[in-house]
Amino acid sequence: MSGDPVYIHGTAVSFKKSGILIIGKPGSGKSSLALELIGLGATLVTDDQVLLVRTLVDEPSLMQPPKVLEGMIEARGVGLLRAPWTPARLRLVIDLDKTEAKRFPERHETVIADQSIRCLYKVESPAFASMIMAYVKGGRLK
Repeated sequence: MSGDPVYIHGTAVSFKKSGILIIGKPGSGKSSLALELIGLGATLVTDDQVLLVRTLVDEPSLMQPPKVLEGMIEARGVGLLRAPWTPARLRLVIDLDKTEAKRFPERHETVIADQSIRCLYKVESPAFASMIMAYVKGGRLK
C-alpha cells in the first residue's frame, strides 16, 4: 500500500540504512547536528526538506530529498556544501525543540506521517551526536 508523499521541514541522515529525522524550529541546529553525525559515519539523506514516501503499511516511510536538494547541506558560516546522500527508512526522530532533563528518561514516541516513531529529545551535551550514534548502533539498555 502506498500513500501520497509528505514533506517535513527537517534534516535527515542515515546510518546503515537506519534513517534519523532531525526536526526543530528554524535555527535550532538541525543541519549542524547532521554534520556532526556525518562526521561520525552517518550519510546525508537531505537537508531542510524531507520527502517521506510510504510504500507499505508495515514499513517505515522512505526518506529522500526533493530533487533540487539532492546532495546539499547548509553549514552556517561556511555555505552550502555538497555531500554524498542516500535514501533511508525512517527509524528514529530527534526533536530539537524539546530538551531531555532526566538522566534515565522514559521512552518517547512521536507521530510522523501517520506512523509512531521512536523519538529522542535534545540533550545539552557536547557528546549528543556521539550518544545518538551509540544509540543507533546498539540501542538502549534501560
